[in-house]
Amino acid sequence: MYQILLITDGCSNVGVNPVVAAATAQSEGIVVNVVGVVDQGELGDYGKAEIEEIARAGGGMSRLVNTRQLSQTVQMMTRKTVVQTIQLAVQKELKQVLGTDGKIEELPPDKRGEVVRVIDELGETTGLRVALVIDASASMKPKLHAVEEAIRDLMLSLQARQGQSELAVFHFPGTSYGDDCTLDLDWTTDLKGVTSIFPKLQMRGTTPTGPALMRVIDFCREDRYGRRSKDEMDGMMGDYVV
Repeated sequence: MYQILLITDGCSNVGVNPVVAAATAQSEGIVVNVVGVVDQGELGDYGKAEIEEIARAGGGMSRLVNTRQLSQTVQMMTRKTVVQTIQLAVQKELKQVLGTDGKIEELPPDKRGEVVRVIDELGETTGLRVALVIDASASMKPKLHAVEEAIRDLMLSLQARQGQSELAVFHFPGTSYGDDCTLDLDWTTDLKGVTSIFPKLQMRGTTPTGPALMRVIDFCREDRYGRRSKDEMDGMMGDYVV
């Protein structure tokens, strides 16, 4: 199971619409969660709306938090969307098997309890990969320490799960020219790798959120299907339905 977790504090201003990018992720079974990090309550209405729309298009959750709430929120969203994703898959199966709306609430009490137990168990044991995407625009610089703490706490939370859980970390923009984003840490469970990321980050001005999300989607796609040529990938994705 793949998730993208976007941490940002402002509006995108370069490249493809991030809502379109999030919808692309959702169509490939990749949930997109978004945390808007506010400082003294300052985040424009456009930014708030964009954050909500990105998460909605990506089938995930959105939250506006201050730096003190960031770590707890990141952990909560990751775990909750795992359960939601599994629940949606179970409901789809129930709809096919039972010919009903697939709603768990409509099952007899004994069956309902068993389904809920299975969902809870799968939520802890299903393999999970979280791609963390950090907005490294200039305005995020004062919030970077809180982001570092949130990543460290998230990795500890993932390590506490029974299932295999790994984290990859990206930041954007990747260059001073506003290019999409940079992979800082490939899939890992090693906390030491996280601490090495932040001294290297150079906070820049532009916010290419959409291109960054597309880069991460490609990364997850390559990981899921193996590193194939573009023609092979185009052919496969044309026939593949999540």
